[in-house]
Amino acid sequence: MQLLKSSADVYLEEADELLSKGDIIQASEKYYKAAEEAIKILASLEDDMLSEVMSKNWNIEIINKAVFKLSLVFGKWIIESWGSAIALITVNLTISQIKKYRENIVKLIQLADERLNRKIIERGR
Repeated sequence: MQLLKSSADVYLEEADELLSKGDIIQASEKYYKAAEEAIKILASLEDDMLSEVMSKNWNIEIINKAVFKLSLVFGKWIIESWGSAIALITVNLTISQIKKYRENIVKLIQLADERLNRKIIERGR
């Protein structure tokens, strides 16, 4: 079975392409969006968060709340990964710093992809 590509994956690919061209501002914004999408995916897959996040429009308050709840499930590294995303859009970083923060975002996306594809496979059985 082929795994689905998530919205977070698409943003990550776009960010990598922009970074390779030296467009650090646009790349940073895309990395942030990739992290945001990963958080939304993870939150939407957690039963205790599902009704809350689905009944409201996503905003920074709800995303931050989801990050903290997700950290209780998956570990504090979730908060660190989200902090990397925030740094990317609020701090003027060098390419090497962006690449370092990218690693945390990739880890977040990998978890979201793993959980999403597992859920899809389970539903298909």
